[in-house]
Amino acid sequence: MKYNFDKVINRKNTDSLKCDFVKEYGFCEGTLPLWVADMDFPAPPEVTDALVKSARHAIFGYTVAKDDYYQAVQNWFLKRFNFKSEKEWIVQTPGVVFAISMAIRAFTKQSDAVLIQTPVYHPFHAVVKVNKRKLVKNSLVLRGGKYEIDFADFEKKIKEEKVKLFILCSPHNPVGRVWSKEELKKIGNICLKYGVIVVSDDIHCDFVYKGFKHTVFAGLSEKFLKNSVTCTAPSKTFNLSGLQASNIFIANDLLRKKFEEEIKKTGYEQANTMGLVACKAAYLYGEKWVDELNAYIEKNIDFVETFLKENMPQIKLIRPQGTYLLWLDFRSLNLKPQQLKDLVSKKAKLWFSYGQTFGIEGKGFFRMNAASPLSVIKEALKRLEKAVNS
Repeated sequence: MKYNFDKVINRKNTDSLKCDFVKEYGFCEGTLPLWVADMDFPAPPEVTDALVKSARHAIFGYTVAKDDYYQAVQNWFLKRFNFKSEKEWIVQTPGVVFAISMAIRAFTKQSDAVLIQTPVYHPFHAVVKVNKRKLVKNSLVLRGGKYEIDFADFEKKIKEEKVKLFILCSPHNPVGRVWSKEELKKIGNICLKYGVIVVSDDIHCDFVYKGFKHTVFAGLSEKFLKNSVTCTAPSKTFNLSGLQASNIFIANDLLRKKFEEEIKKTGYEQANTMGLVACKAAYLYGEKWVDELNAYIEKNIDFVETFLKENMPQIKLIRPQGTYLLWLDFRSLNLKPQQLKDLVSKKAKLWFSYGQTFGIEGKGFFRMNAASPLSVIKEALKRLEKAVNS
């Protein structure tokens, strides 16, 4: 490999949410944080170089993306996902959750129903409720170690609850599904049948493992394209969350106009200068880095799966097809919720994301971030093994 992902970098005292707020979140000193979707790998050197060059210029005035920025974004999605787009479709926002909130406000009114597929990224729950919309849940079904969509329930909920908007998580966080073209087509056709707009969160699209391929929902048909909003960002892929740069694809002129009008109400105009610099550099020069990163994380996943089978068969990994987030099933331990929390956080001194944060379907599960040097992953599993065996 050209890039070194084994190097452990001390992130303490950098105001890192992941690493510097252990006590504030109620964990003890020495806890190993593997919770929030934030990698422990530095961004590609080409991105750092671009940021340093911009910093040395030392003027950070209002910045607006030009054609080369849009071309870099469009080329990335064309080359990696065969998704053809136009510059005019792209709207910049400071984040994907912000964009989802704007979509909810733009395309629905208060008390309208919005559907999500649980267990799912917890801000989906929050952003629906805070905007005073009705939250409707289509629970995913775990069969044979893989989560599937209950399409009968999906259509029933849409019809009975008069759902206006559906938030698709693709790839799915936390269960790691990479949806097939057939599944996405079923989703799209049901949504078209009932006039439901699809807002697709594709933020983890660059993390897909052997045997699977991410499909951009909007790229499947012209009808889907005109009935959807595709939310993307370089933040997860290149570890740039703090730079707040997202690119939202909206091909439908009417939907895009409504979306942009809602953004204007917030007072948000120009994007983060450094976010634009980093995004362009990442999409221009980061492909090799991403390919090596995926290979490295997949080896981490292999290690976790083997370690659990050999040392803690009671804990089962729901093998992810995509994302760097591992969905771990602790239910065989037959512990009460608080006992399970204490096992992981107090005995093992590990900070994982608690499963029920993603919905009631997450009871008995934890989400573990696998985007760290292998030595850190090994340390986490040794701690967990010692706690379980005790």
